[in-house]
Amino acid sequence: MPATANVDPAEIAKFEALAERWWDPRGEFKPLHDLNPLRLDFIRARASLRGARVLDVGCGGGILSESLAAEGATVTGIDLAETPLKIAELHALERNLTVRYRLQSVDEHAAGHAGQYDVVTCMEMLEHVPQPDAIVGHLATLLRPGGQLFVSTLNRNLKSFLLAIVGAEYVLGLLPRGTHEYERFIRPSELARWARAAELTLVGFAGLAYDPFRREFRMSRDTGVNYLAHFSKPPVQARS
Repeated sequence: MPATANVDPAEIAKFEALAERWWDPRGEFKPLHDLNPLRLDFIRARASLRGARVLDVGCGGGILSESLAAEGATVTGIDLAETPLKIAELHALERNLTVRYRLQSVDEHAAGHAGQYDVVTCMEMLEHVPQPDAIVGHLATLLRPGGQLFVSTLNRNLKSFLLAIVGAEYVLGLLPRGTHEYERFIRPSELARWARAAELTLVGFAGLAYDPFRREFRMSRDTGVNYLAHFSKPPVQARS
């Protein structure tokens, strides 16, 4: 693990411990499997994926990375958890999908790949790092002018505490206890401010609501708990 990486080793350890169950749709990562079609729909409705160079930051076991590759994108996935990356490589091989996986931090990758990606995704990761604002800056660096950034994370308020932590982790058992820390949740206004500082333009937000009776997610206008965000990097202005 790079010494300068903006990462919490305890968070990495959580996902390392569960890596072998990453692709079990009924296991600890069931919420990610349930969320993935909605995340993919949100992205492909707003960006052209066929032939696009895409970077999936915090890719874990590759659930979203594989879906992006299946849409015809040239996909690179980076993460700092080694075991999930090995699982991701094996699973992509089984599905005959090409995804380049790298054990690398986003700041390290940005140093060598600035402006190289048409689309960058960072799903369910920002709430697990010590300095998410710095991560947003690196994500912006990786985008080419005119590129698109897609982020998903959790809002910080009483509702999200009750539903995402108390409900999801302790009552319904959708996630292992201790998956999230409320203090690290991110308000949309905070995310938008960090994006502006990185010279990104906010395109829009969308909420992700969970129905506990049907045990399924759906898109919503309510960003009070889980939400998706779309930002774009302004194109280079032609000189007159």
